[in-house]
Amino acid sequence: MPSRMSSADPVSSTPSLTLPSQVVPPEFALSTSVPAAVLGVDVVALPVLPGPDDGSPLLGPGAAEIADLTGIDLLGVLESTRATGATGEVTTIPVPLGTPDQPDLASVLLVGVGAQRPADFRRAGAAVGRACRGRSTLATSVPALGPDDALEPFVAGLTLGSFGFHWRSTAPEHPPVTRVVLAEVPTEHGAALARAVAIGGAAWHARMLSTVPANLKTPSWLAAQAETLAAEHGLTCTVWDEERLAAEGFGGIVAVGQASAHPPRLVRLDYTPRRANRRTPTVALVGKGITFDTGGLSIKPGEAMVNMKRDMTGGAVVLATMAALAAVDCPVRVVGLVAAAENAISGNALRPGDVVRHHGGRTTEVTNTDAEGRLVLADALDYAVAETDPKAVVDVATLTGAMKVALGQQVGGLFANDDALAGALADAGEQAGEPLWRFPLADVYEGKLTSSIADADNAPGGPGAIVAALFLQHFVGGRPWAHLDIASVGDAPEDSHEWTAGPTGFGARALLTWLGSEDPLAGIGS
Repeated sequence: MPSRMSSADPVSSTPSLTLPSQVVPPEFALSTSVPAAVLGVDVVALPVLPGPDDGSPLLGPGAAEIADLTGIDLLGVLESTRATGATGEVTTIPVPLGTPDQPDLASVLLVGVGAQRPADFRRAGAAVGRACRGRSTLATSVPALGPDDALEPFVAGLTLGSFGFHWRSTAPEHPPVTRVVLAEVPTEHGAALARAVAIGGAAWHARMLSTVPANLKTPSWLAAQAETLAAEHGLTCTVWDEERLAAEGFGGIVAVGQASAHPPRLVRLDYTPRRANRRTPTVALVGKGITFDTGGLSIKPGEAMVNMKRDMTGGAVVLATMAALAAVDCPVRVVGLVAAAENAISGNALRPGDVVRHHGGRTTEVTNTDAEGRLVLADALDYAVAETDPKAVVDVATLTGAMKVALGQQVGGLFANDDALAGALADAGEQAGEPLWRFPLADVYEGKLTSSIADADNAPGGPGAIVAALFLQHFVGGRPWAHLDIASVGDAPEDSHEWTAGPTGFGARALLTWLGSEDPLAGIGS
């Protein structure tokens, strides 16, 4: 029997509001059999490679057996449809009556894999996932072209291309294919499959949390999700309520959340690797968890407020990453912190001109209440440095509209005070399909932060993304630190490859690729 693996963390509900049952990612299994020999499948997907100079495409592993099984001239179909083997191109061939040996077989998909780079396999996987929605079992030989390079991106792409979320009174419209058999892949790739499932599942989980509407997703609900995943994945969890936050000096989190009927929370998750000892270093991950952002008294325009349920994407990424660390065999300790608050409006709202005192004592004059993310991150960053002795700190946040102006919606922003850390994250992002572009921590703009009454101004103008990063830098105590401003990629405007329209959960794959490497801290801080 092939081994089966799946990854999904169910999203729970509050007593007063119940989230409908959600679809889950496909299960994956390995098999050494050719696709035609995998019993009980209703879809088979075969790779198509661009041909030589004459442009005629070539069929990959498993095609000859499928042609014999169905009697279909597969190359003739490709020629008649003018298929080229371009990445993600799908040619669907119905098999309406199945075959005597495979009575359930309903269709054959011929899937272009382009230049066979990891990005091509990821996009091919996403195309297959979309084409197989509503099906029961898929057998595919696409990863058999080169399991070492193809398996992980193909599985991640197929998983994320299948993503769905709904809150309808009826069943989901497009459930993912239930089971995927990776045919002609030796069983020694089982560990690679487990890692691929974990990374794809974490990105799915981050996307799911980011998509949940804010009438359910309050700070306390998000903290409850953290407690649930901690119990499921062997983590320890600590949650600060509003009283403890105030008592321990988390002035930024308290101030941002004070106007809401749903009080703020700070979540801490701790991961310890299997082979840890007292010398095992610690990485701190900090996520912005603004469960809804009205802008506060500096209110956003209505159109800009519509997608603000996803302003906790950084927090979702941290939670999902923490849940998958053991599955990728992360060798370092990791502390995950999520600063969760709802930036609302009431008679008790934070006002422009107010001064807040952060954890550690530094003060900020608030000149724009819509620059709230940096206020909550500041508290969590200072706590991380003071209490966890991290060898590296990474924060993740949908922080500035300026990042979207600079990068559009395909690339995330990266700031870092350590070149090795910046390089490790950029490489991991490229490998995982979550590209990051490094921006300068240009100290020529440091003077912009000057306030006449406090240590800093939270929104002084100037180059917005850079100034925000410079603001945060004051809370990391000189530790190696990277800031991922993912406001540019927080939402996908439309379905495109592994991205589905809506909140993206961008960052989990990059962080897990980095933290799941043999030595994530190599060269950092030296």
